[in-house]
Amino acid sequence: MMRERARAVLESVTSFWSGLRDTEFGGFYGQVDFDLTIHKDADKGCILNSRILWFFSNAYLLLRDQTLLAHASSAYALLKDSFIDKEHGGLFWSVTHDGKPSDTTKHAYNQAFGMYALSSYLRASGDEEAIGLIKELYRLIEDRCADWGENGLIGYKEAFSRDFSPAGNGKLSENGIMAEKTMNTLLHLAEGYAGCLQARPDPEIEKSLEKMLELYMDKVYSEENRRSEVFFDSSMNSLIDLQSYGHDIEASWLLDWCASFVDNEDLKEKVGRASLVLVESVYERAFKEGSLINERENGVNDLSRIWWVQAESVVGFIHAFKRTGNSKYMAAAESVMTYIEEKITDKRPGSEWFWSVGADGIPSRNPIANEWKCPYHNGRMCLEALRRLADD
Repeated sequence: MMRERARAVLESVTSFWSGLRDTEFGGFYGQVDFDLTIHKDADKGCILNSRILWFFSNAYLLLRDQTLLAHASSAYALLKDSFIDKEHGGLFWSVTHDGKPSDTTKHAYNQAFGMYALSSYLRASGDEEAIGLIKELYRLIEDRCADWGENGLIGYKEAFSRDFSPAGNGKLSENGIMAEKTMNTLLHLAEGYAGCLQARPDPEIEKSLEKMLELYMDKVYSEENRRSEVFFDSSMNSLIDLQSYGHDIEASWLLDWCASFVDNEDLKEKVGRASLVLVESVYERAFKEGSLINERENGVNDLSRIWWVQAESVVGFIHAFKRTGNSKYMAAAESVMTYIEEKITDKRPGSEWFWSVGADGIPSRNPIANEWKCPYHNGRMCLEALRRLADD
């Protein structure tokens, strides 16, 4: 039953994003307002383009529909032709609708998603050109972003100007905090490196991923608080009392997946234990009225239901069910899927998912698509559910 529901959502998500392909300038349109106005002249964010590239590549790998690969190829062409900075290296934050540099910020988070997307496109298309681009981004991250101290790796520097001069990290900081380093970026750097290893074994990238996971377990995961800390200073000291339920449920399965690509059984076991702590913590603290609330700051819960948090909770609960056999997790996944179908899905023709639903049950009027609102979380939810429940 869950597989059929996931397939129906996947068809809806695929249809919406297929309709946003820009056949004139390449890639996909950068914004759709709440009123469903498509802004064909909006800037195109690299996060959005990379996630679209990732989604259509993986949808093709599952469904083998050549149209999906053609969509992926359009996003790939825009990435390599317009987003890559030919002068200083790395990926721009955004380009104009016709492919010229717009926001020239270089951010580690952005480079990570480029690697993740390119790796999936390599698997889908077999285009060996992608390997060179992946290795260029990997080398850039390790040379420009990796922050080494006397006692080893102390995280990754995140925000830079076009020429890689240090810049403020406003793009990945929230909750009134200006963080130099974030859990979010480290998690997705690990995801990007794991995606590379899924596409092609590489001992150097594997060793870097191993060090990332060790850093996450040492500095980000808090056994005492049963959560991942979120925002950090340059020395990886936590800056705020905050639990991001969405990131923790995402990390509960994603860290396990990342660890599967390293040859370190002790680390895999350590990550696996933390994974179960995180999912149980989220289940106890955030699973309310059949869905997941957003976060808890200084002891106060934010009761809004964010689109991507619901998507990641379905995957996280399915992952926990498959690992433990505890039926409460599968029941939770099914409950959240029902919430998605009834509350998060925008049933207007030509739409997709609302950004969020408030505690009052009213959807926010945020854009339906923009530089952050993409087919990555909800598309991945469908693909993971179909894959993980294939034998059920």
